Amino acid sequence: MKKILVLNGPNLNLLGKREPGIYGNHSFDSYFEQLKEKFSSVDLHYYQSNVEGELINKLHEVGFEFDGIVLNAAAYTHTSVAIADAIKAIETPVIEVHISNVYARESFRHKSFLAPNAKGIITGFGLKSYDLGIQSFL
Repeated sequence: MKKILVLNGPNLNLLGKREPGIYGNHSFDSYFEQLKEKFSSVDLHYYQSNVEGELINKLHEVGFEFDGIVLNAAAYTHTSVAIADAIKAIETPVIEVHISNVYARESFRHKSFLAPNAKGIITGFGLKSYDLGIQSFL
């Protein structure tokens, strides 16, 4: 059984409440339950933090034993050399995902420090971006 972590960064705990025009009306917890049902043959785990160091610690914790990580680092995508270095340091492949199309938003969101170390990037498909990220490991 594949073991995959879905890892969310800052402000994604507010999904369903935060800017529903961009991020939708569903909480991530309810969506994660749907993912677990859809991918019942996968050992899916979920972690969210608003703290950069906690995200790095989680990458270190699972990055040598899981089969994949689906990471939405949110704003840290565009600012964190430290998370980029953590992705580069681990063995588990990482798919970078974004709910919105970051290239249709502010120009500072067009740069990803994580992308060069990610297996791939999925952006702009709403919550389905996570679904596609999980599928990429199967």
